[in-house]
Amino acid sequence: MNQQIELLRFTTAGSVDDGKSTLIGRMLYDSKAIFADQMEAVEQASASRGDDEVDLALLTDGLRAEREQKITIDVAYRYFATPKRKFIIADTPGHTQYTRNMVTGASTAELAIILIDARKGVLTQSKRHGFLATLLRIPHLVVAVNKMDLVDYDQAVYDEIVQDYAEFARKLNVQDVTYIPLSALRGDNVVDKSERMPWYDGSTLLHHLENVNVGASLNNVDFRFPVQYVIRPHQNFRGYAGQVASGRIAQGEEVVILPSGLSSKVKSIVTAEGELAAANVGDSIVLTLEDEIDISRGDMIVRTHNLPQKSNRVDATICWMSEEPLRPRGTYLVQHTTRLVNGIVSELNYKIDVDTMHRETAETLTLNEIGRIQLTTTQPLFYDRYQINRATGGFILIDPATNNTVAAGMIRGKSRNVDDLLAGEVEAASARPKSRDVVWEQEGISLAEREERNGHKAAVLWFTGLSGSGKSTIAKKLEQTLFARGVHTMYLDGDNLRHGLNGDLGFSDADRQENIRRAAELTRLSYAHGNVTLACFISPFAADRRFARSLVPDGRFLEIFVKCDLDVVKRRDTKGLYAKALAGEIDNFTGISSPYEEPENAELVVETDIQSVDEIVAQIIDTLQVQGILPEDGT
Repeated sequence: MNQQIELLRFTTAGSVDDGKSTLIGRMLYDSKAIFADQMEAVEQASASRGDDEVDLALLTDGLRAEREQKITIDVAYRYFATPKRKFIIADTPGHTQYTRNMVTGASTAELAIILIDARKGVLTQSKRHGFLATLLRIPHLVVAVNKMDLVDYDQAVYDEIVQDYAEFARKLNVQDVTYIPLSALRGDNVVDKSERMPWYDGSTLLHHLENVNVGASLNNVDFRFPVQYVIRPHQNFRGYAGQVASGRIAQGEEVVILPSGLSSKVKSIVTAEGELAAANVGDSIVLTLEDEIDISRGDMIVRTHNLPQKSNRVDATICWMSEEPLRPRGTYLVQHTTRLVNGIVSELNYKIDVDTMHRETAETLTLNEIGRIQLTTTQPLFYDRYQINRATGGFILIDPATNNTVAAGMIRGKSRNVDDLLAGEVEAASARPKSRDVVWEQEGISLAEREERNGHKAAVLWFTGLSGSGKSTIAKKLEQTLFARGVHTMYLDGDNLRHGLNGDLGFSDADRQENIRRAAELTRLSYAHGNVTLACFISPFAADRRFARSLVPDGRFLEIFVKCDLDVVKRRDTKGLYAKALAGEIDNFTGISSPYEEPENAELVVETDIQSVDEIVAQIIDTLQVQGILPEDGT
C-alpha cells in the first residue's frame, strides 16, 4: 500500500544559520524516520563538538566541510514517509555563492520552504529565494518563521514578518503562499502543534506537507515522450523506452514522431509488470507502434493533434553554474530532454540582479548569475514554454571541452530580437521613400466596386518559411482551388521576381530587405485591384514581414508560416540549393549560413512535414471563410 501513496518533492532555502538542516532533522526525528544507529552517530558527533544538546542538523549535513563550517554547501537529499505521503527533501544552501545549488535542488520541487529567522526578519536572501522559487515555477511556497523560541513566541514579531514578506510576494508570480511560525530546535509546529503559540490556529508544517495539492506543476494534458532508448531484443519486437514527460497516452491513439513527422498508432504500452491500457506523466514505459518507423534517442513521440513548439532559436533564462564565465557566441552542447545538439548563445540580453530583481546590461555571466539569452541550435528543439511544462521547457548547457554542466535554462518561447520591440518600428518602415514630383494616382475603379463584382474580398496571403518548406507547392494548389471557385487571384514567387523586377539584387541582408520591400509594394498594388494575392517569399526577417503587413488594412493580411524541419527540407532539396550551401558554394543561405526569424503571431501555422498539401489548402480555405474574405460554401 505504501507504493501507492503520493510523493511530494520539496526544497528548503534560507539564509545561513536560519535552521534549514535543523528543521529537516526535526521532521525526520519527530516522524520516526531515522534509524537508531543514525541517531547514535549524530549524538556522538554532537558530543565530540562540545554541543550541549543533540544537533539534529547533522542528520542532513553529511559533508565533512559542512560539519566543520556549520553551513550547508551541497544539495543534501533525504527521504522519509508518513502514512499519508512520501517525501523527497532537497536541503539547498542559503549562501549567495551557492545559487546554482539551489537551482539544482529546486528544479524538480513542487513546494519550497523558505526559512526566516524571527530575530532577523525578512532579509535580502529571503527575497532572493522567493524570486528563485517563482523563477523555477514552484507552485507552492511555505514561509516558515523559525526560531520563535528566541523571541519568546511573540505574535507581533511573526505578524510583522508576514506583512513584510506578503508585500514582497505580491510582486512575484505565485498563487499559493502559506505562513507558519515554528521552532525547529524545540519542535514547535513542525510535527506537533505548539502549546506555546496558542494565537496561531493554522496547521503544522508536516500536516501542510501531507495535505498540499500534489501534481500542481505537472502538465497532465500535453503528451510528450522523449525517446531514451530503442529496445530490440529480437526481430519481432521494436520498442521505444522512456519516461512520459507530461500528459497521458493510451493504446490505439494516433501519434506523430518528431522530427520526421511520420505518424502511427500506439500498439502497446509495456512495463516490467506487464502491459498497460494507458500511461500517465512520470511513468517509465516502452511504447510499441503499429508501423515500422526509424526512431532513435532524442526523437519525441507526441499526440497527433497536440504538437509542441519547434524552433532552433529560443528565448531563455539561464543560471550560470560554471566558474568559467559565459563565452558570448561560444559553442555549447544543449541537452534538452533526451536530445543533444550543438548550440550558440547568440545574444545575452541582460542579467538579473536577484536581490533587487532589476535588469542590468552585461557582457557575460559569471558563477551563480542569472540572465536572459537568445539560444540558437543547429537542430530544432521540440519544447513547450517552461511555465506550462517544466519537463520540456528546461535544458542544460554543457561545455564540449570539459563535459561539465555550465548552465541550467528555462525556455520562455521563440527567440526574439529585443531591439525589434522598440516602438515605432513599423511606422518608420512605412515612411517609405518616393520619387520627386509625383502624385499617387487613384485607381479608376474603387476597391469596393471590384469586391462587389468579384463576389469576395481582397487579401494578401503571405507565405513565409525556409527554402523547400513547400510554400510554392501549397500556394499553387490553393490558387487552383480558388480559381475553380471563381476567385480573382495573383501569384507572386520570390524566384520569379528575381528573374526581372528584382534581378539586380543579391542575398545580403540589405538586398533581402530591398527584395521584400519591392515585393510588398507589388502585393499592395495587387490588393488594390481586388485580388487574393498569394505571395511566396522566404522573407527571413520579422521586420520586413511587418512592413509588408503595414501596407494592407487590418484583417486583410494573413501571414502563413510554412513550417518544416530543417532535416526534412535538406532531404527534399529539389533545387540542390542546400547541397551547394553546405558545400560553401552559396553564401548567406537561409537556414545554413543566414538566420531565419520564425513568426511569433502568424495567422496560420502549417507543417508540411506532418500535414498533406490538401489538408493545408482546406485549412486555409476555412480560415478565409471565417475571416469573411471568401463567402461560405454554397453562398
